Amino acid sequence: MEKVERLISIIMILLKKDVVSTKEFAQLFNVTKRTILRDMETLSLSNIPIYSVNGVHGGYGIMDEYKVDKRLLSSSDLENILTALGGLEQILISEEVEVTIKKIEAMVSPLSPKGSIQLSFYDWEGRSEIRQILKMCQEAILARRLISFDYIDKNGMITKRMVEPYQLHFSETSWYLKGFCLHRMRFRTFKLSRIDQFHVDEKTFNPRDYSLEQEHETSYQPELVAVRALISPSIQDHFIERYGRKSIENYSSELLLATIHVPQNSIGFQFLASFGTNLEIIEPKTYVEDFRNYLHEMMKKYS
Repeated sequence: MEKVERLISIIMILLKKDVVSTKEFAQLFNVTKRTILRDMETLSLSNIPIYSVNGVHGGYGIMDEYKVDKRLLSSSDLENILTALGGLEQILISEEVEVTIKKIEAMVSPLSPKGSIQLSFYDWEGRSEIRQILKMCQEAILARRLISFDYIDKNGMITKRMVEPYQLHFSETSWYLKGFCLHRMRFRTFKLSRIDQFHVDEKTFNPRDYSLEQEHETSYQPELVAVRALISPSIQDHFIERYGRKSIENYSSELLLATIHVPQNSIGFQFLASFGTNLEIIEPKTYVEDFRNYLHEMMKKYS
């Protein structure tokens, strides 16, 4: 075990227990008592409030002030936080999240039920590839440092950008960076998978009033159109999850009628096309025609 991992583990153990002896730590990590003594000195120099207890039942403890007051949170509260963080850990792949989870686990009673809820996300290989850029973005946001990168739009055009980073945003399957683009002189949202040649600049910036931009984003709604479609019962759960049961009604012994609102653009077409032959749009006629043209252009690729 690396020293950093051992130090983190020592903190986690002390958060859970009152006093732990040097011998216990040495046996647990398979190191000498002298190594444990050096570890405790390192933690103390790092401003971790470690204290020693002399005597037969002596050892090391951590000041109560460093521990979160467990009376403020019930076991149920802690389990809910662990559930949420457990899902976030799969998306973010962050050492910081892992350490936070261990801290909270240290506060949960070993008698409390665990695993009542489990969150799972696709472990896509590409997600691990952007781990470094995520970390660099986080550091730049906290240090208020400018970042520069090549941005590739959906048509393959590459532009160089200098950006004031403000927020990382995860939506459905993708990570996005929100910031103020000094080339466009406007707030912009960049998809991380389209960013290349990422660099954190030495220059810092004074934050703009990003709250106004967030209010603008909240008030903005894409143009939606009400669409009626006949669907197979085999896909009704997708519509119930996204639009609720009120969006579905019986149509025939073999089909259901779904009334939903989708964007009047390629995003809406892609969503509807993903259901293949299990879906048929019937209204409005103008949307049916636009969707037909979209599918026709797709079929040209294979004709």
